[in-house]
Amino acid sequence: MIHFVKFLYQTFLLPPGIFIIALMIASILAFRKKSKSKVVFLALTIVLYILSIPLIGDSLIHTLESKYSPPSQINGDVIIMLGGGATSDTPNVNGLGNLTGYSANRLLTCAQLYYKLNVPIIISGGSIEGITGSDAVVGKNILKGLGIPEDKIILESKSMNTTQNAQLSKEIVSKYGFYRPILVTSAFHMERAVRQFEKVKMSVTPYPTDYKTNIHRRFFINDLIPSADALSNINLSLKEYIGILAANWY
Repeated sequence: MIHFVKFLYQTFLLPPGIFIIALMIASILAFRKKSKSKVVFLALTIVLYILSIPLIGDSLIHTLESKYSPPSQINGDVIIMLGGGATSDTPNVNGLGNLTGYSANRLLTCAQLYYKLNVPIIISGGSIEGITGSDAVVGKNILKGLGIPEDKIILESKSMNTTQNAQLSKEIVSKYGFYRPILVTSAFHMERAVRQFEKVKMSVTPYPTDYKTNIHRRFFINDLIPSADALSNINLSLKEYIGILAANWY
């Protein structure tokens, strides 16, 4: 019973479901009144529904996540983690600052790789003054709390986007004489990241993490039920594809 109640309020009382229901009601009323807006309301209902179901959102982001797979045999002399967001003044176990879900998953993978390879970690990610925290600074504090020595953590705390991640990480790699970097970022973000590193003439071993979908996908009835996560995956996917296109110029 509790699962059915949960299904009802998540589907019909929370966005985007509640908006789809509202548009559907508006469409029915418009058709009854033979209003000229009936087609508009119906079209909006259909479009929002399509963009809100996992069948579409998960399938689209899966096209990005399937571009690269972690290598079966991992080799490298440095790990590069691309930041994905952080807060600066939120409480943490060892001080202040937390990473967003994207960054936290990437950092966890870096820590796991460190304990396999015992190589330095470059954390690349700056902050917007007074708005966001620095992935580099916050990430370093968390890695130290996980037992990784401070001299194994290298910070790149100036970059504000993937283009700068690549440019500034290359400077560090050249400075320290690394030549087999392992690139860690979210699976949906890896293709855009690799393109930016290729632009600065830097060869990397992609190690995707932070997956949003299973590698082997199967259809379930839930794939047709609107959800905020599916809508978020659409947003992420479109952002990445636009970024991949823009990588030709920036």
